[in-house]
Amino acid sequence: MWINIIEDEKNLNFLMVKYLEDEGYKVRSSCTGQEAQAFLREPVDLWVIDIMLPDTNGFSLFKEIKKIHPDVFVIFISARNQDIDRVAGLELGCDDYIPKPFMVRELIIKVNRLLQRTGEQRRTLIFGRYKLDLRRRQVSDGQGIIALSGREYELLLYLLSNENNVLSRDAILDGVWGIDYYGTDRVVDDTIRRLRKKILGLQIKTVYGQGYCYEGMEDV
Repeated sequence: MWINIIEDEKNLNFLMVKYLEDEGYKVRSSCTGQEAQAFLREPVDLWVIDIMLPDTNGFSLFKEIKKIHPDVFVIFISARNQDIDRVAGLELGCDDYIPKPFMVRELIIKVNRLLQRTGEQRRTLIFGRYKLDLRRRQVSDGQGIIALSGREYELLLYLLSNENNVLSRDAILDGVWGIDYYGTDRVVDDTIRRLRKKILGLQIKTVYGQGYCYEGMEDV
């Protein structure tokens, strides 16, 4: 399993990486939010985020991460006003919170408990006769794997995570292609057209003048 760490205290960052790798996890680490952007879209099972970062705050980063990986686990750590941060983090939807200072072993215990209790349920989405495997980034229909490009997979996951919400092309571009994408928004239309052909029964409604809305699956 992959764990991403954002912690600007280098010694603590190093210790967390070492302990987690000793537990058998694969770890990516960064000291700033900008550094974390390099692997924001990579497959991941859990994020450990320091709320106080030199270039951003963990709450803002949490919202950005959840747009891309809505089912990923998040543990906040912070040395600020602990009660306020803990409540704010839990209200946002984090899975756990650790106040500084803490023993790294405490983090390991919390990580193990979170990841070991997920099972297949947290790593699999079922929609209609299809199954989306979040870890393998694959979609199958009971007969075999559906061949999707990386963007098709990411767009499908984004739509499934926003069921019954009308999404503008700009919102889809930001959520799937990233805010740095400078191409035409026609790429959204083309990718949705391919998804409709590959995933039978996928109800993606075109909302005139606004964008698209995923409305679930129909029997096929």
